[in-house]
Order: sequence, then C-alpha cells, then structure tokens
Amino acid sequence: MHARPPSPPPPPCYGRTGDGAGDLHRPDGLHGTGTLTRHVRSTAGHREPRPGVLGRNRHPDAAASHNATSDDTTGGPASDAAPTQVSIPSLKIRSSLMRLGLNPDGTVEVPPAEQGMTAGWYTGGAVPGRPGPAVLIGHNDTRFGRAVFHDLKDIAKGAEVLVRGGDGTSRSFTVTGKETVNKKAFPTERVYGATAGSTLRLITCDGAFDDEGHPVDNLIVYAEPS
Repeated sequence: MHARPPSPPPPPCYGRTGDGAGDLHRPDGLHGTGTLTRHVRSTAGHREPRPGVLGRNRHPDAAASHNATSDDTTGGPASDAAPTQVSIPSLKIRSSLMRLGLNPDGTVEVPPAEQGMTAGWYTGGAVPGRPGPAVLIGHNDTRFGRAVFHDLKDIAKGAEVLVRGGDGTSRSFTVTGKETVNKKAFPTERVYGATAGSTLRLITCDGAFDDEGHPVDNLIVYAEPS
C-alpha cells in the first residue's frame, strides 16, 4: 500500500506445512520473511502497512468476536457497512466474512487455519460498493484440507460474485479477469492501487510448491460492479 488506497495483504498460504508463515509478500513489492510493518493513513482513509509482510493468523476466537464488532483499532467501518458474506453461484461458494486487520506489530492478519472455509475482508481496504478496491482473502487449502477458495481457479470471466453487507443488501460484481502471479512479483499497484469507482479483488494461493511446501503463486480475481 502506498500513499494511496491500500496495498495490504497478499493472500494467506499454508501449503503442505500448514504453518502459515511462509511466502510472505511485502506491500512494497519485495519478498520478506520477518520484516515488521508500521501503519499509516492514506489520503483515502485506508490503513496500509508498509513496508511489511503478512503476519500471524487471527485466533479463531478473536475472529469470531471481531466479526460482530463495529469500528476498532483497524479503522474498519461499522458493522452495518462492513461486508458479511461472499458467494459465487457458479462455483457453489458461499462464506461468511471475518474481518482482517493489523496485528499489534503492524503486520496483516490472515484467516486461521481452523477456519479455512471462511474468507476474510481486509478492513484497511474499501467497503464493497464504495470507491476503491475491496479485497477478500481466502485459503486454497490448509493442513485441514480443502479451503474456501479451493475452486477459485475455475472461475470464468463474466461470473457473478455477490457480497452482502451488514444491512442485508447484496451487491453484485462481475468477474472481468484473473491472473496467476509469482509471489515475488505481486502486482501491488494493480491490486491495491486507487480506483475511481468500486472494484473487487479475490485472492488466494495457486501454483506449485517450493522446497518448504509453500505455494509459489497467487491467484487474483478482478471484478467490477454489475
């Protein structure tokens, strides 16, 4: 995330080892394994870590309680504006959305492996339907097996993605494209850069495994309001 809307987390990837600690992507486009972050406010009001990496997994209990809260230290919006569910009818995917913010050390939270079938919404990004990129993150698989975005690779251009807000209103997005990128060349600006209108990005892991059992690629799906 630069001095413009978010450039936060590239997706969580547990891979075969299941520790969630590998393949840490830095928002500044570099690749790291232990750099802490400091957070700043962008001109659009988004909280963005820089330079940084994905941090620890959100504790399952904390994730559950955080879903029901309003504004907090992550700067996320109140529960009536925050998205609560994502569904992709063509893939038969439906998931509630936990909130993903920043850890105390400034790194970005990721969904816990124990809740691999639940996707997360990064609160430092845009609310779906509002100007800017809204970012949803989900696992491909975890040490417990298949996860929520396991079949995301099969999504087709033109597919519908529905995001429901806390007020019960659903917003429809249409997939405009997808790409698989190496984690070391993550397209930060393309994913998190400022947009004039509302946009949606869904991110998970993809590709082969490295020697430590972590996926080497990210799958990014791009969508626009229908």
